[in-house]
Amino acid sequence: MKSILMTTVAVTLTATLAMADGHSVVRMGTEGAYPPWNFINDAGEVDGFERELGDELCSRAELTCEWVTNEWDSIIPNLVSGNYDTIIAGMSITDERDEVIDFTQNYTLPDPSSYAATSADVDVEGAVIAAQTNTIQAAFVAEKGWTLVEFATPEETVAAVKNGEADAVLADQSFLAAIVEEDADLVFLEREELIGGGVGMGVRESDGELKAKFDAAIQSMKDDGSLNDLITKWEIGETF
Repeated sequence: MKSILMTTVAVTLTATLAMADGHSVVRMGTEGAYPPWNFINDAGEVDGFERELGDELCSRAELTCEWVTNEWDSIIPNLVSGNYDTIIAGMSITDERDEVIDFTQNYTLPDPSSYAATSADVDVEGAVIAAQTNTIQAAFVAEKGWTLVEFATPEETVAAVKNGEADAVLADQSFLAAIVEEDADLVFLEREELIGGGVGMGVRESDGELKAKFDAAIQSMKDDGSLNDLITKWEIGETF
């Protein structure tokens, strides 16, 4: 009975997308707390690499974007339940996530994960490592069997290192770069990790048509070089 109800809801959501200016309205779910990927600007609006990317993808797919913010820890369940139609939030493509939702093709290559600490002498294998909950970094540390402390937001992971609760934080290098540059008390460790299969948009498994539209739009941006231009502009990582 539950599977029948879930299928009905998914079909209804797909079939009843609102219309604006003749285009389907797609609700783009993001965290709004992970610069430069996504953040809330001084005007209170979603900003960053994924805001600019998402708006361009919607334009190419002839869709109208509406932006919705959601806490990271519940971002996948709330996509599945229909609170929004996509996840565009620096989410790495992993087999575990792909069992619950579907992904478009990647719009970035894997971003190196870096360690930031207050001392360059930290041995990560014997240290307490902070990472954001439900991230590839948290899963990596747990799989290694190292000591892991998890936090709901990326800012809290950095604060844990600053206040001595953790010895180092493991996160996307693109996120940590500006923080380490501006904070004289933090340094990058030499060791880096390459985790995940790049970042893609998450969609419900029932929304194959929507996935195809965004796949085509992403590919067109790869083909004409505009995606690489955005990656370079926002200092996200390696270009395609």
